[in-house]
Amino acid sequence: MPTAHELTDTPIQLPQYDASTFDMASLLLSAYEIGDCINQSAEVAEYLYWKSAVEQDEQVKVLAKQFDKAKELFEECQRFGRFHPDYHAAKDKVKQIEKELEGIESVRSFKQAEQIVDEMLYDVSKLIAMSVSETIKVPSNEKGSGGGCGSGGKCSCGSGGCG
Repeated sequence: MPTAHELTDTPIQLPQYDASTFDMASLLLSAYEIGDCINQSAEVAEYLYWKSAVEQDEQVKVLAKQFDKAKELFEECQRFGRFHPDYHAAKDKVKQIEKELEGIESVRSFKQAEQIVDEMLYDVSKLIAMSVSETIKVPSNEKGSGGGCGSGGKCSCGSGGCG
């Protein structure tokens, strides 16, 4: 019986796959089954509930329009940098409207539900990737990336996206 040292020094021969031995249909079927399980989860149901609540909230609609206009003005100022005379005022306006949006329960709950679904999808992706190889790269989610409105990250607060 080989020792542990001998096993680690022995190169592993992996089977070579070609189109005839690799069952892509089976792999796709499994992927769709995983997707169905995720879509039927309580986390996705919660996400869809709050998404609908945000889309129907009149206050969110009004603030989202204001946010879009303020963001457009800020982007215009940003082209010239912080030396633009309206740069700081435009930036402050975006932050103020964003804070108002985050003060609405449906927006807060939607963002929280969105984060939970994002983490779930990241964990599933990571699990799949790690089952292939421990060194494979996994696209990161927004954890630690400082996402959100005004930071270049994703924002789905009813404004049609802002990042």
